[in-house]
Order: sequence, then structure tokens, then C-alpha cells
Amino acid sequence: MSQKILVVDDEESIRLLYQEELEDEGYHVKTAASAEEALEIVPDFHPDLVIMDIKMPGMSGVEALIKIKEMDRNIPVILCSAYGEYKQDFSTWASDAYVVKSANLNELKKHIRTILDPETAS
Repeated sequence: MSQKILVVDDEESIRLLYQEELEDEGYHVKTAASAEEALEIVPDFHPDLVIMDIKMPGMSGVEALIKIKEMDRNIPVILCSAYGEYKQDFSTWASDAYVVKSANLNELKKHIRTILDPETAS
């Protein structure tokens, strides 16, 4: 069974890009347009990994990260942002990785492989 990834981003183009790229890599991908929607999906979907934008209307990705870890602290979360300065924010340290958004998804895919399949990631 393929590993399940939940992509959370308020930008539809990003959700579609990530979904297409990650499905091509063999992952089962579900998307959410907001942190609130993601929190409704997590209990039933049981993702192996969550990729989440930080700046979204309503609840931020950092707030949702904390709530997801409260639901199941074993779910890895990769925070993505177009803004590099969040990397210095103490509250983002609970994430398993931090990736600055780019049209090139190689860095993101590398983090996904490292988290989901550490033996083959190197």
C-alpha cells in the first residue's frame, strides 16, 4: 500500500502541483485548502506525512502543526513557506522539516524520502 501524504495549502495551484508530483512518485495524496480542513481530514485519513503551508487565512500552519501533534505525535509534518524567515521562529521547530517553497520540488522530495523511507534516502 502506498504511503499517504496530506498537502495543506490555501493556494490551489500549489496543492495541484504537489499532488501531481507526489502521485507520480507513487504516494497517495489528499489535499486541504485550510488548516481547519486538514484537522478534519487527519483522523480518518491517517496520513504518513503532512506537508503544510505556514501563512494561510484563519488558522496558521504552525497552529495546525501543534494540533496535529496533539492528535498523533508520530505524524511527521513538513512546513513549507515562501518566506525563509520562519525558519528562525521557535514555534516551527516542532516540525520534522522546513522547506522554502520553490517551483523545483527536489528539496521537498528529498525531505519526504528522508522522513518516510530513511534507508533509501541517502
